[in-house]
Amino acid sequence: MNKNLCIIPARGGSKRIPRKNIKDFLGKPIIAYSIEAAIQSNLFDEIMVSTDDEEIAEVARKYGATIPFMRSADTANDFAPLADVTSEVIGGYLKLEQQFIYVCCILPTAPLITQDNLKKGLDLLIEKKADSVKPVVRFSYPIQRALRLKNGQTEMFYPEYKLARSQDLEPAYHDAGQFYWMRFEKGLRGSEKIGFEIPAAQVQDIDSEEDWRIAEIKYQALDFNKK
Repeated sequence: MNKNLCIIPARGGSKRIPRKNIKDFLGKPIIAYSIEAAIQSNLFDEIMVSTDDEEIAEVARKYGATIPFMRSADTANDFAPLADVTSEVIGGYLKLEQQFIYVCCILPTAPLITQDNLKKGLDLLIEKKADSVKPVVRFSYPIQRALRLKNGQTEMFYPEYKLARSQDLEPAYHDAGQFYWMRFEKGLRGSEKIGFEIPAAQVQDIDSEEDWRIAEIKYQALDFNKK
């Protein structure tokens, strides 16, 4: 039995940013950063890309990933949850009579991912005996002071916190959207899910052209070397 499998899910039908997973990011396809981070971490026995797209498969192979089988149409649509994608891949390896102990699903648009964070996630998965681990990032402003905008008028979502000081409010976090460690036998459906905080400078959701430019600026400003 091998120890660690890396899954990089990259379907071909991105809507908001066409061909997003292989779009050029500072000189190479953005998926290359995820593949190279996985390779350079020396954590994985196999690094595979789950895709329904032959062009993405070709790019993935060029940068060192494998494509042992193609992704099904059922998990290549806009609505398939990541848990279904990873479960399909795990099932595919079981059909090939291959098993692993741990799995890391790295998203294909995560150029700010670091080797240190990947290793920390695995260490926590083992140390805490968790089912899955993911990096999270703190909201920069207290969510308890969030506003809704109706016809130009503002009102608080939580008016009970109107007079509360920001420093007295509990910090809130959101998924960093980079990677998810899990146990092979459970995938992302286990109940013991834990997270660890990473700096906001290392995180950028990429859903628009503006997001893309911000991610490039962060990458250049921080001079990432995948440490």
